[in-house]
Amino acid sequence: MPLLNSNDQRNVDKYVSSGINAVERKPFRPWLLLGVILLTMLLFSALAWWIGWFAGVV
Repeated sequence: MPLLNSNDQRNVDKYVSSGINAVERKPFRPWLLLGVILLTMLLFSALAWWIGWFAGVV
């Protein structure tokens, strides 16, 4: 059983196919994401080491 009547479904189809919400996006680059994650981890690790050294733990 359809949730919309034919007139409403036609309006929805027209809106969806109009492309008004279409956004041009750059292609996904997983290696860049991995690099950013690794760099962030490296910076936080260095910060944690420095805090430990400053506090006299290391």
